[in-house]
Amino acid sequence: MEKRVGLHWGIERKKDIKQEQTPPEAPHIESITWGDLTWVNVQSPTERETEWLAKNYQFHQLALDDCLSRKQISKIDVYPGYLFFIFHYPFYDKATRIATKRQWAAFIGENFLVTVHAGELKTLVALFRDCQANEDYRKEYFEGGSGFLLYRLLDRTVDSYFPVLDKILSLMEGVEDAVFDEEIEAAKEISVLRRDIITQRAVFFPTREIFVEMENKIKRYSKADVTAYYNDLMDHINRICNTLDECKEIIEVFSDTDYTLATHRINRVVRVLNIFAAITLPFLAISGVYGMNVVAPGGLSSGNYITFIILIALMVAMAGGMLYLFHRRRWI
Repeated sequence: MEKRVGLHWGIERKKDIKQEQTPPEAPHIESITWGDLTWVNVQSPTERETEWLAKNYQFHQLALDDCLSRKQISKIDVYPGYLFFIFHYPFYDKATRIATKRQWAAFIGENFLVTVHAGELKTLVALFRDCQANEDYRKEYFEGGSGFLLYRLLDRTVDSYFPVLDKILSLMEGVEDAVFDEEIEAAKEISVLRRDIITQRAVFFPTREIFVEMENKIKRYSKADVTAYYNDLMDHINRICNTLDECKEIIEVFSDTDYTLATHRINRVVRVLNIFAAITLPFLAISGVYGMNVVAPGGLSSGNYITFIILIALMVAMAGGMLYLFHRRRWI
Protein backbone atom coordinates (compact mmCIF):
# COMPACT_ATOMS: atom_id res chain seq x y z
CA MET A 1 0.00 0.00 0.00
CA GLU A 2 2.79 2.41 0.80
CA LYS A 3 4.49 1.64 -2.50
CA ARG A 4 1.30 2.51 -4.41
CA VAL A 5 0.96 5.78 -2.56
CA GLY A 6 4.55 6.66 -3.29
CA LEU A 7 4.15 5.78 -6.94
CA HIS A 8 1.02 7.90 -7.17
CA TRP A 9 2.81 10.86 -5.56
CA GLY A 10 5.66 10.47 -8.01
CA ILE A 11 3.28 10.59 -11.00
CA GLU A 12 1.61 13.75 -9.66
CA ARG A 13 5.01 15.32 -9.07
CA LYS A 14 6.04 14.64 -12.68
CA LYS A 15 2.80 16.26 -13.88
CA ASP A 16 3.54 19.37 -11.80
CA ILE A 17 7.06 19.58 -13.21
CA LYS A 18 5.69 19.23 -16.74
CA GLN A 19 3.16 21.98 -16.13
CA GLU A 20 5.84 24.26 -14.73
CA GLN A 21 7.92 23.72 -17.84
CA THR A 22 5.05 24.74 -20.17
CA PRO A 23 6.00 28.06 -21.79
CA PRO A 24 3.64 31.00 -21.16
CA GLU A 25 1.19 31.94 -23.87
CA ALA A 26 2.49 34.56 -26.27
CA PRO A 27 0.77 37.98 -26.28
CA HIS A 28 -1.82 38.59 -28.99
CA ILE A 29 -0.13 41.39 -30.91
CA GLU A 30 -0.72 42.26 -34.57
CA SER A 31 1.35 44.76 -36.51
CA ILE A 32 1.72 46.27 -39.97
CA THR A 33 4.92 47.95 -41.13
CA TRP A 34 5.25 50.16 -44.18
CA GLY A 35 8.44 52.13 -44.61
CA ASP A 36 9.49 53.43 -41.19
CA LEU A 37 5.95 53.41 -39.72
CA THR A 38 4.48 50.51 -37.73
CA TRP A 39 0.86 50.12 -36.71
CA VAL A 40 0.49 47.80 -33.72
CA ASN A 41 -3.04 46.60 -32.97
CA VAL A 42 -3.86 45.06 -29.57
CA GLN A 43 -7.30 43.51 -29.31
CA SER A 44 -8.85 42.50 -25.96
CA PRO A 45 -5.73 43.43 -23.96
CA THR A 46 -4.61 41.70 -20.79
CA GLU A 47 -1.61 42.23 -18.53
CA ARG A 48 0.40 40.01 -20.87
CA GLU A 49 -0.07 42.46 -23.75
CA THR A 50 0.60 45.54 -21.61
CA GLU A 51 3.83 43.98 -20.36
CA TRP A 52 4.86 43.44 -23.99
CA LEU A 53 4.12 47.10 -24.78
CA ALA A 54 6.05 48.27 -21.73
CA LYS A 55 9.04 46.17 -22.75
CA ASN A 56 9.10 47.07 -26.44
CA TYR A 57 7.92 50.71 -26.38
CA GLN A 58 8.61 51.80 -22.79
CA PHE A 59 5.12 53.24 -22.33
CA HIS A 60 4.32 54.66 -18.91
CA GLN A 61 2.68 52.19 -16.57
CA LEU A 62 -0.16 54.60 -15.75
CA ALA A 63 -1.11 54.79 -19.41
CA LEU A 64 -1.01 51.00 -19.72
CA ASP A 65 -3.23 50.68 -16.65
CA ASP A 66 -5.71 53.05 -18.29
CA CYS A 67 -5.86 50.71 -21.28
CA LEU A 68 -7.02 47.86 -19.06
CA SER A 69 -9.54 49.97 -17.16
CA ARG A 70 -12.99 50.35 -18.73
CA LYS A 71 -14.02 53.45 -16.77
CA GLN A 72 -11.79 56.18 -18.13
CA ILE A 73 -12.71 59.61 -19.44
CA SER A 74 -11.76 60.88 -22.88
CA LYS A 75 -8.36 62.53 -22.58
CA ILE A 76 -4.97 63.25 -24.08
CA ASP A 77 -1.75 62.79 -22.11
CA VAL A 78 1.63 64.06 -23.28
CA TYR A 79 4.65 61.86 -22.56
CA PRO A 80 8.25 62.26 -23.73
CA GLY A 81 8.35 60.97 -27.29
CA TYR A 82 4.67 60.03 -27.69
CA LEU A 83 1.06 61.00 -27.03
CA PHE A 84 -1.58 58.88 -25.32
CA PHE A 85 -5.29 59.16 -26.14
CA ILE A 86 -8.46 57.71 -24.65
CA PHE A 87 -11.43 57.83 -27.02
CA HIS A 88 -15.00 56.61 -26.65
CA TYR A 89 -17.58 55.46 -29.15
CA PRO A 90 -21.27 54.55 -28.79
CA PHE A 91 -22.29 50.91 -28.78
CA TYR A 92 -25.97 49.96 -29.25
CA ASP A 93 -27.39 46.62 -28.14
CA LYS A 94 -30.35 45.83 -30.39
CA ALA A 95 -31.70 43.14 -28.04
CA THR A 96 -31.94 45.35 -24.95
CA ARG A 97 -32.23 48.66 -26.86
CA ILE A 98 -29.63 50.13 -24.53
CA ALA A 99 -26.85 52.38 -25.81
CA THR A 100 -23.58 52.35 -23.90
CA LYS A 101 -20.16 53.85 -24.50
CA ARG A 102 -17.02 51.81 -25.05
CA GLN A 103 -13.46 53.04 -25.06
CA TRP A 104 -10.32 52.51 -27.06
CA ALA A 105 -6.82 53.89 -26.60
CA ALA A 106 -4.05 55.02 -28.92
CA PHE A 107 -0.33 55.66 -28.50
CA ILE A 108 1.23 57.76 -31.24
CA GLY A 109 4.92 58.43 -31.74
CA GLU A 110 7.34 59.39 -34.49
CA ASN A 111 7.29 56.01 -36.24
CA PHE A 112 4.51 54.05 -34.58
CA LEU A 113 0.80 53.98 -33.85
CA VAL A 114 -0.48 51.56 -31.21
CA THR A 115 -4.22 51.00 -30.87
CA VAL A 116 -5.68 49.14 -27.89
CA HIS A 117 -9.35 48.13 -27.88
CA ALA A 118 -11.79 45.37 -26.96
CA GLY A 119 -12.50 44.40 -30.57
CA GLU A 120 -16.00 45.90 -30.72
CA LEU A 121 -15.03 48.94 -32.81
CA LYS A 122 -15.71 47.48 -36.24
CA THR A 123 -14.36 50.43 -38.20
CA LEU A 124 -10.95 50.15 -36.53
CA VAL A 125 -10.76 46.41 -37.11
CA ALA A 126 -11.92 46.81 -40.72
CA LEU A 127 -9.30 49.47 -41.47
CA PHE A 128 -6.56 47.33 -39.96
CA ARG A 129 -7.64 44.32 -42.06
CA ASP A 130 -7.76 46.48 -45.18
CA CYS A 131 -4.21 47.66 -44.59
CA GLN A 132 -3.10 44.09 -44.00
CA ALA A 133 -4.61 42.82 -47.23
CA ASN A 134 -4.12 45.76 -49.60
CA GLU A 135 -0.81 47.38 -50.39
CA ASP A 136 -2.55 50.44 -51.86
CA TYR A 137 -4.16 51.15 -48.48
CA ARG A 138 -0.80 50.86 -46.75
CA LYS A 139 0.79 53.24 -49.21
CA GLU A 140 -2.05 55.77 -48.96
CA TYR A 141 -2.40 55.77 -45.18
CA PHE A 142 1.16 55.17 -43.98
CA GLU A 143 3.11 57.60 -46.15
CA GLY A 144 1.67 60.61 -44.32
CA GLY A 145 3.10 59.52 -40.98
CA SER A 146 1.50 58.31 -37.79
CA GLY A 147 -0.49 61.54 -37.36
CA PHE A 148 -2.12 61.14 -40.77
CA LEU A 149 -2.82 57.44 -40.08
CA LEU A 150 -4.57 58.38 -36.83
CA TYR A 151 -6.62 60.96 -38.73
CA ARG A 152 -7.73 58.29 -41.22
CA LEU A 153 -8.78 56.07 -38.35
CA LEU A 154 -10.72 58.83 -36.58
CA ASP A 155 -12.31 59.96 -39.85
CA ARG A 156 -13.65 56.48 -40.54
CA THR A 157 -14.92 56.15 -36.99
CA VAL A 158 -16.76 59.48 -37.10
CA ASP A 159 -18.21 58.87 -40.57
CA SER A 160 -19.52 55.46 -39.48
CA TYR A 161 -21.67 57.21 -36.90
CA PHE A 162 -23.80 59.18 -39.38
CA PRO A 163 -26.08 56.19 -40.18
CA VAL A 164 -26.69 55.89 -36.43
CA LEU A 165 -27.54 59.59 -36.29
CA ASP A 166 -29.97 59.16 -39.20
CA LYS A 167 -31.60 56.29 -37.30
CA ILE A 168 -32.08 58.51 -34.24
CA LEU A 169 -33.69 61.20 -36.40
CA SER A 170 -36.07 58.66 -37.95
CA LEU A 171 -36.99 57.36 -34.49
CA MET A 172 -37.76 60.90 -33.40
CA GLU A 173 -40.22 61.24 -36.28
CA GLY A 174 -41.93 58.08 -35.09
CA VAL A 175 -42.06 59.41 -31.54
CA GLU A 176 -43.64 62.64 -32.80
CA ASP A 177 -46.45 60.65 -34.41
CA ALA A 178 -46.89 58.58 -31.25
CA VAL A 179 -47.13 61.66 -29.03
CA PHE A 180 -50.21 62.94 -30.86
CA ASP A 181 -51.84 59.52 -31.18
CA GLU A 182 -54.10 58.94 -28.18
CA GLU A 183 -54.06 55.16 -28.70
CA ILE A 184 -50.26 54.86 -28.29
CA GLU A 185 -48.31 55.16 -25.05
CA ALA A 186 -45.37 57.30 -26.13
CA ALA A 187 -43.79 57.81 -22.70
CA LYS A 188 -41.65 54.65 -22.90
CA GLU A 189 -40.40 55.40 -26.42
CA ILE A 190 -39.53 58.94 -25.38
CA SER A 191 -37.60 57.69 -22.34
CA VAL A 192 -35.63 55.13 -24.36
CA LEU A 193 -34.74 57.67 -27.04
CA ARG A 194 -33.77 60.28 -24.45
CA ARG A 195 -31.44 57.76 -22.79
CA ASP A 196 -29.80 57.03 -26.15
CA ILE A 197 -29.29 60.73 -26.91
CA ILE A 198 -27.74 61.31 -23.49
CA THR A 199 -25.30 58.45 -24.12
CA GLN A 200 -24.35 59.82 -27.55
CA ARG A 201 -23.74 63.26 -26.08
CA ALA A 202 -21.58 61.76 -23.34
CA VAL A 203 -19.41 60.26 -26.10
CA PHE A 204 -19.08 63.04 -28.65
CA PHE A 205 -18.92 66.20 -26.58
CA PRO A 206 -15.73 65.14 -24.70
CA THR A 207 -14.37 63.79 -28.00
CA ARG A 208 -14.84 67.21 -29.61
CA GLU A 209 -12.75 68.78 -26.86
CA ILE A 210 -10.00 66.20 -27.47
CA PHE A 211 -10.01 66.95 -31.21
CA VAL A 212 -9.59 70.68 -30.56
CA GLU A 213 -6.59 69.98 -28.33
CA MET A 214 -4.95 67.32 -30.46
CA GLU A 215 -4.83 69.26 -33.74
CA ASN A 216 -1.73 71.24 -32.81
CA LYS A 217 -0.04 68.40 -30.95
CA ILE A 218 -0.38 65.89 -33.74
CA LYS A 219 1.39 67.96 -36.38
CA ARG A 220 4.88 66.93 -35.30
CA TYR A 221 4.00 63.28 -36.03
CA SER A 222 2.76 64.01 -39.56
CA LYS A 223 4.91 64.27 -42.64
CA ALA A 224 2.32 66.41 -44.43
CA ASP A 225 0.20 69.36 -43.33
CA VAL A 226 -2.85 67.80 -41.66
CA THR A 227 -4.53 71.08 -40.67
CA ALA A 228 -7.13 70.89 -43.44
CA TYR A 229 -7.84 67.23 -42.66
CA TYR A 230 -8.41 67.84 -38.95
CA ASN A 231 -10.52 70.90 -39.72
CA ASP A 232 -12.74 68.68 -41.85
CA LEU A 233 -12.87 66.17 -39.01
CA MET A 234 -13.89 68.96 -36.63
CA ASP A 235 -16.66 69.99 -39.03
CA HIS A 236 -18.04 66.45 -38.89
CA ILE A 237 -17.89 66.22 -35.11
CA ASN A 238 -19.45 69.69 -34.76
CA ARG A 239 -22.30 68.67 -37.02
CA ILE A 240 -22.88 65.56 -34.91
CA CYS A 241 -22.83 67.53 -31.66
CA ASN A 242 -25.16 70.21 -33.02
CA THR A 243 -27.59 67.58 -34.25
CA LEU A 244 -27.54 65.84 -30.87
CA ASP A 245 -28.21 69.20 -29.23
CA GLU A 246 -31.24 69.68 -31.45
CA CYS A 247 -32.40 66.13 -30.72
CA LYS A 248 -32.10 66.77 -27.01
CA GLU A 249 -34.21 69.91 -27.23
CA ILE A 250 -36.80 68.26 -29.46
CA ILE A 251 -37.13 65.18 -27.26
CA GLU A 252 -37.65 67.42 -24.23
CA VAL A 253 -40.43 69.22 -26.11
CA PHE A 254 -41.97 65.85 -27.00
CA SER A 255 -41.75 64.80 -23.36
CA ASP A 256 -43.46 67.98 -22.16
CA THR A 257 -46.10 67.68 -24.89
CA ASP A 258 -46.81 64.05 -24.05
CA TYR A 259 -47.14 64.94 -20.38
CA THR A 260 -49.49 67.82 -21.20
CA LEU A 261 -51.66 65.71 -23.51
CA ALA A 262 -51.75 62.84 -21.02
CA THR A 263 -52.76 65.25 -18.26
CA HIS A 264 -55.47 66.67 -20.51
CA ARG A 265 -56.83 63.19 -21.26
CA ILE A 266 -56.85 62.30 -17.58
CA ASN A 267 -58.61 65.56 -16.71
CA ARG A 268 -61.20 64.89 -19.39
CA VAL A 269 -61.92 61.45 -17.96
CA VAL A 270 -62.04 62.77 -14.40
CA ARG A 271 -64.39 65.54 -15.51
CA VAL A 272 -66.83 63.03 -17.01
CA LEU A 273 -66.67 60.89 -13.88
CA ASN A 274 -67.30 63.92 -11.69
CA ILE A 275 -70.32 64.85 -13.81
CA PHE A 276 -71.78 61.38 -13.33
CA ALA A 277 -71.05 61.61 -9.62
CA ALA A 278 -72.80 64.97 -9.41
CA ILE A 279 -75.84 63.66 -11.31
CA THR A 280 -76.23 60.61 -9.08
CA LEU A 281 -75.83 62.64 -5.89
CA PRO A 282 -79.57 63.65 -5.71
CA PHE A 283 -80.55 60.03 -6.28
CA LEU A 284 -78.42 58.97 -3.38
CA ALA A 285 -79.78 61.74 -1.18
CA ILE A 286 -83.43 60.86 -1.84
CA SER A 287 -82.86 57.10 -1.59
CA GLY A 288 -80.94 57.68 1.62
CA VAL A 289 -83.86 59.53 3.18
CA TYR A 290 -86.38 56.83 2.28
CA GLY A 291 -83.94 54.13 3.28
CA MET A 292 -83.96 55.23 6.91
CA ASN A 293 -86.01 53.24 9.40
CA VAL A 294 -88.48 56.09 10.01
CA VAL A 295 -91.96 56.98 8.76
CA ALA A 296 -91.65 59.33 5.74
CA PRO A 297 -94.22 60.71 3.31
CA GLY A 298 -94.76 58.17 0.61
CA GLY A 299 -93.00 55.47 2.65
CA LEU A 300 -93.99 51.84 3.15
CA SER A 301 -96.69 52.60 5.72
CA SER A 302 -98.64 54.92 3.44
CA GLY A 303 -97.01 54.64 0.04
CA ASN A 304 -98.39 54.08 -3.45
CA TYR A 305 -97.23 54.00 -7.07
CA ILE A 306 -97.90 57.69 -7.55
CA THR A 307 -95.25 58.57 -5.00
CA PHE A 308 -92.73 56.31 -6.79
CA ILE A 309 -93.47 57.94 -10.13
CA ILE A 310 -93.14 61.38 -8.59
CA LEU A 311 -89.72 60.45 -7.14
CA ILE A 312 -88.47 59.14 -10.46
CA ALA A 313 -89.73 62.24 -12.28
CA LEU A 314 -88.06 64.44 -9.69
CA MET A 315 -84.71 62.65 -10.13
CA VAL A 316 -84.91 62.90 -13.93
CA ALA A 317 -85.76 66.58 -13.71
CA MET A 318 -82.84 67.25 -11.37
CA ALA A 319 -80.43 65.28 -13.60
CA GLY A 320 -81.64 67.10 -16.69
CA GLY A 321 -81.30 70.45 -14.97
CA MET A 322 -77.72 69.66 -13.93
CA LEU A 323 -76.80 68.50 -17.43
CA TYR A 324 -78.26 71.71 -18.86
CA LEU A 325 -76.27 73.77 -16.34
CA PHE A 326 -73.04 71.92 -17.16
CA HIS A 327 -73.66 72.45 -20.86
CA ARG A 328 -74.33 76.19 -20.40
CA ARG A 329 -71.07 76.55 -18.50
CA ARG A 330 -69.31 74.52 -21.22
CA TRP A 331 -68.13 71.86 -18.81
CA ILE A 332 -69.37 69.22 -21.23
